[in-house]
Amino acid sequence: MNMIDVHQHLVPDIFRSMLASVGITGGAGEELAPWDEQTTLAVMDKNGIRTAIVSYVLSGITIADRMFFRRFCRACNEYLAELIRKHRDRFGGFALLPLPDVDGTLEEIAYALDVLKLDGVGMHSNMGGIYVGDERFAPVFEELNRRKAVVHLHPTDTPESHDIRPQWPPYIVEFMFETTRAVANLVYGGSMERYPDVSIIISHAGGAVPYLAWRLWTGEFTVPNLAEIAPGGVLESLKRFYCDTAMAANPGAFGSLVELVDASRIVFGTDYPYMPDYAIGEFIRQVEEYPKFDTAARVAIQHGNAMELFPRISRNMKCG
Repeated sequence: MNMIDVHQHLVPDIFRSMLASVGITGGAGEELAPWDEQTTLAVMDKNGIRTAIVSYVLSGITIADRMFFRRFCRACNEYLAELIRKHRDRFGGFALLPLPDVDGTLEEIAYALDVLKLDGVGMHSNMGGIYVGDERFAPVFEELNRRKAVVHLHPTDTPESHDIRPQWPPYIVEFMFETTRAVANLVYGGSMERYPDVSIIISHAGGAVPYLAWRLWTGEFTVPNLAEIAPGGVLESLKRFYCDTAMAANPGAFGSLVELVDASRIVFGTDYPYMPDYAIGEFIRQVEEYPKFDTAARVAIQHGNAMELFPRISRNMKCG
């Protein structure tokens, strides 16, 4: 039992009850998933997952009250830290941040990483309609770069998408393109050049990014000043992202992904509990059986790359 799952969510009572207090019971077209720590541990044991680095997801959820959002993030992060304290070798955690509130976010980064000792931070593709690479978030990325922090980037609803999306949940299709917009925003806006010490994990094998990588590259011929903004080149910037396998462990997705990045940039993820227990075994099988992954690549994807990204998790694995 040695796999590390970098894309797993938690939905504890504090998260659920505080959202309910402001009239929120779900997001992105569905209700909040049922979750409890003992069931989660049993699912992990059944599937050979040693450690899950969990995150809160606010996809499709808007919290307008700035001070409430700060209190909400603080309470959720303290719960997460206590969960890790109880099960140090089983859980890691990405801090929930109150973006687009930059001042509140800087305060929460300091508390979550220095006091609570969480393993990284979670962000959404856009926050309050502002994409992650927007210059308004520069102070946040400057601080994360200074700390050499790990960011898990998760898609959410596209701004105004309620008016344009089909009548099915946005995670079916739209999330893939929302991730792609966020990545293009980071690359074309120069964030990958300005903040080289931030490690960013993008969800779901990068959305449509691997398939569209060469199309994004053509911007070097047509987008004014892109050579100055991303002097290392678009493809090299794209190769710096890590990609998790959540909801994307299949030959079609892997085929495009391995054309863009090698196995050292792929990390295992499940999307539990929003993906059911019985799907996890299939995700694992697809990684194990994909013909272009040799033994070394499979080991790297299943736990080796995550151990390099997360020193505390690595120490726990080695001690265990």
